[in-house]
Amino acid sequence: MSTREGVGWVDTALPEDHELWAAAQDGDRDAFTTLYHRHADTVWRQAHHLTGSSAMAEDVLAATFLTAWRRRAEVRFTADSALPWLLAVAGNEARTERRRSMRHQRLFRRLGSAPVVRDHSDSVAASVDDHRSLHRVLAALERLPAAQREVVELCIIADLAQSDAARALGIPEATVRTRIHRARTRLRALLPEETR
Repeated sequence: MSTREGVGWVDTALPEDHELWAAAQDGDRDAFTTLYHRHADTVWRQAHHLTGSSAMAEDVLAATFLTAWRRRAEVRFTADSALPWLLAVAGNEARTERRRSMRHQRLFRRLGSAPVVRDHSDSVAASVDDHRSLHRVLAALERLPAAQREVVELCIIADLAQSDAARALGIPEATVRTRIHRARTRLRALLPEETR
């Protein structure tokens, strides 16, 4: 059965995330595929915001859902959605991917040449965004303590409600608010005024 909501159709017969996760835990790959299609775009956008690269965002997306498949018994639901948990995993994967990329760049600099890899979508994004500012923000974000960085990624970058982030991380909402406040204070000190 489908109902009309706003301008789009909503299929009320679709199972909720927790039902799909339960089926995935029992090995149902189709249920997991449905979850992937439900949340992949949002996870990719979060990964792109955190890495500044379309190619890296693709890698983070794949790693996030691979981790989700391997750790499917550990998911935390927020309002019956696995998305906050997936975004937290994506944040961890994005940090891993950025560290890997920096190691590769250092290696190529030591060897004296860096391979040129062109990503058309990145050049389009660079013409819209100030690429240098984005990388300054990402570098400043890396300098935050892990706990602060995690809540910034969920609440500010992914625009998740603080209560949802708290449930996804398994911490009190007041702790999320405190970490966001401290992170903002530290980021103001780390970033030049024109980047803020």
